[in-house]
Amino acid sequence: MKTPDVPNLRDDDFWDAPMSPPEPGATPVAERVRRGARTGGRANRQAERVETRGRSRALQALYAADMRGYDNLRRIALQVWDDLAIEPEERKFASRLVEIIVDRSAEVDSSLSEVTANWRLERIGAVERSVLRLGAAELMRGDTPPRVVLQEAIHLAERYGSARSARFVNGVLDAYARKLGVL
Repeated sequence: MKTPDVPNLRDDDFWDAPMSPPEPGATPVAERVRRGARTGGRANRQAERVETRGRSRALQALYAADMRGYDNLRRIALQVWDDLAIEPEERKFASRLVEIIVDRSAEVDSSLSEVTANWRLERIGAVERSVLRLGAAELMRGDTPPRVVLQEAIHLAERYGSARSARFVNGVLDAYARKLGVL
């Protein structure tokens, strides 16, 4: 009996590849990501900023930690980034965001719970919850303009979740930013 092909969880293609099979002669997704090209099937393959890629890497670490438990977030993040061979610039930016969540996780979750009155944080999907935590941490950090943080969070929610996820993240983070007084 033949066993089905199982994706390698350490492969960049698993995390960043479009769902359809690659076209003949196309550059592999992993190579495009290493060169900084956008993924997701867009016709215009512009280079993504280090910060954008760093947010995506931080989200991957937060999602993995959400599945395994936040007690070891630093270790899980390092393991994910090592497994994916993340570039130093992306790792540096992502680690700053992850550190905020490590240091202030209770505050982040409490603040998000206040603006998600109809949704308990633990009942929100793992992707959406991770994007919300990431966006809240970046808004707390205060180095990035709030509108950019919201736009990047919406992009991540849409890329790793759905259009519905993106609308939900937009509403929650907008309310959170207004509560902080930055919008």
